[in-house]
Amino acid sequence: MRLLGFVSLVGSIVGATSTALSANSSESDPLQGLYALVQRRIPSHAHSFTFSFTNSSDSELDTFTLTDAVNKTRAIHVECNTVSACSRGLYTYLTEYGGVDIWWTGSRLDQLPAPLPAVKTAVTRSAIVPYRYMFNTVTFDYTSAFWTFDDWELMLDWLSLRGVNLPLAWVGFEHTLVEVFREYNITDADISGFLSGPAFQAWNRFGNIQGSWGGDLPTQWIDDQFVLGKQIVQRMVDLGMTPVLPAFTGFVPPAMHNLYPNASIVNGSAWNDFAPQFTNDSFLEPFDPLFAQVQQSFISKQQAAFGNVSHIYTLDQYNENDPYSGDPSYLTNISAATFSSLRAADPDATWLMQGWLFFSSADFWTPERVEAYLAGVPGDDDGSGMLILDLYSEAQPQWQRLSSYFGKRWIWCELHDYGGNMGFEGNFANVTEAPLAALASPNVSMVGVGLTPEGMEGNEIIYDVLLDQAWSSSPINKTEYAQAWATRRYPADELPECAIEAWQTLAATVYSNTDPGSQATVKSILELEPALSGLVNVTGHHPTHVFYDTNTTIVPALQQLVQAGHSTPSLLAIPEYRYDLVDLTRQLLVNRFIDLYADLLAVYNTTSASSASVSAAGQPMLELVADLDKVLMTNENFQLSRWTDAARSWANGNASYAAYLEYNARNQITLWGPKGEINDYASKQWGGLVGDYYGKRWAMFIQYLEGSKSNGTVYNATAIAGALLDIGEQWSQSTSAVGARDTMVVGDTWLVVQEMAGKWA
Repeated sequence: MRLLGFVSLVGSIVGATSTALSANSSESDPLQGLYALVQRRIPSHAHSFTFSFTNSSDSELDTFTLTDAVNKTRAIHVECNTVSACSRGLYTYLTEYGGVDIWWTGSRLDQLPAPLPAVKTAVTRSAIVPYRYMFNTVTFDYTSAFWTFDDWELMLDWLSLRGVNLPLAWVGFEHTLVEVFREYNITDADISGFLSGPAFQAWNRFGNIQGSWGGDLPTQWIDDQFVLGKQIVQRMVDLGMTPVLPAFTGFVPPAMHNLYPNASIVNGSAWNDFAPQFTNDSFLEPFDPLFAQVQQSFISKQQAAFGNVSHIYTLDQYNENDPYSGDPSYLTNISAATFSSLRAADPDATWLMQGWLFFSSADFWTPERVEAYLAGVPGDDDGSGMLILDLYSEAQPQWQRLSSYFGKRWIWCELHDYGGNMGFEGNFANVTEAPLAALASPNVSMVGVGLTPEGMEGNEIIYDVLLDQAWSSSPINKTEYAQAWATRRYPADELPECAIEAWQTLAATVYSNTDPGSQATVKSILELEPALSGLVNVTGHHPTHVFYDTNTTIVPALQQLVQAGHSTPSLLAIPEYRYDLVDLTRQLLVNRFIDLYADLLAVYNTTSASSASVSAAGQPMLELVADLDKVLMTNENFQLSRWTDAARSWANGNASYAAYLEYNARNQITLWGPKGEINDYASKQWGGLVGDYYGKRWAMFIQYLEGSKSNGTVYNATAIAGALLDIGEQWSQSTSAVGARDTMVVGDTWLVVQEMAGKWA
């Protein structure tokens, strides 16, 4: 392992991080947040763990040592050089000795056995990189848009225990921004016309969109999110993490043009065919003196609200929105002025940016232009000026094309999931071997690994392994990892071998994807607008191409998992087991849908096709849609109502506000825009959505095909698109019954899965 390339940076990074965390955690004990986590998640062993900081500084990277406590009343001791390292040490004990874990579906840490297993021989481990990063800016809409603090508490405990020390913290941003805009005489009406709805705020923060097609963003939302944001940031700090906080990017309401006519304000480009009133954001150029003034105001107000808890700021100016000019000197001036404004407001500021633009707009961002843009940020002696997220390292790494970002520090990231899509996919070998290979490359400036999914919907194992790899200097063994992971996931006295085999089957197939044509979660064509072409075998980073054979992957894995339930009925009480049964059955059905769709096209395209033959070919498709909906409705994690009720809950009984929030939630996962501008991008396989929305679309499509054969009319794609848009608009504007979550589970997962497995396997 080659560490010398960045070891000179690590000491200052770790030292600065530790100092900041110690200053902003409990003053009496910076480890108090970790003791609170133990009390929260393992109450029966609340006094069984002790933590302390090491007296030596032999390691410049986060390091922990796990031992049995000398004092027999305290069973396990973790010694560390940072709070994050202690948390990772605790997790190592809980998983490797206690056989328990914490999941997105909930914590099972309270099932830690008694008496506690002994460590015996001391275990010392170090992170391989100083930074373990988490979140994409858009995760805050695709996944956590409507989360409460209870949701965040589970996620932050998950992050802390896995050793994440650098999470993004966007919640509450709009409150500070509104205060700043008011200071510069922008009216509340102009501010409201600029901010976007709760499910679309990320793209307003990116400068892609402005305004809201569902109605102006309510003040109540801004205020409530501000309160939530302060809770989140404080908990991050308590758990030893350094929150990455927002900065002022330069995107401003159009009214700024009139209020400051001499300021250098340009209009950005149109984004994804949105109407002008919803895009072409105004951008205050950073070299204008007004930019630095606004930056100073924003950061000072944010520090007053959240505390002096971090000096790392997320700031993305050109996400899918090219600069006003491609002249290298212009680009250098932009970044230099931006960084200068940050340092003027916070002398210790580090600028963190997502590197997505260098891939998505590669034609514009040539190496020459990237080098010019990055050159505007001076190379501090400790390298603290800039951090770049190589956002899609597992499939489209840019650090190689861009000479390790020309010496700027960067983080190897796994993006994987676009829009919160749900298809199985992962490249186990890649996320274990590629970060190590990058770290060992000559003249590399890599300083971290991270997770940057657009949404988090399943495939949890492929995220776990990257964070675990951050603490291993050799590639993690896939077969052994799948076995250990499954054993923790299904805590049973005697876990049947077939349950482990199910996950080893998946690890060796759907999570060992080396097909360059499928570079992310595989999207089901069932979720796409029906059409006669363009649906199957789509490749790239939003693929529909299924790169594996369902009959030798999904089918045996599902059969093995069902067999485990028969041999060990106690598994049926484990939430993750029931979740996985639904997840595998879901994948089986959506893959079978492709075959049925092909059958429909084959019938329709024959010269002898009739209305009756088309109808007969279409019925199995509609039957499968109904069956899929039936399976999904048996588990709350796969239900539309979980999303819409979470949105409505923020209204606190205000019916009109609840309807506004639900419209935002529904529109994002379907039309994504007033007229379907990014239609089906954030599609989900959720009970209620599948049956009530996708089912309607496919039924309409099949009926249209039947009619075209009956009437002898030529297929009209424009007419189909118009009819589908009508369905989307009506569905987005409909509302759910308040309180539906209380009774939303329909049917028994175990019985329904066996029925569908027998029918479709």
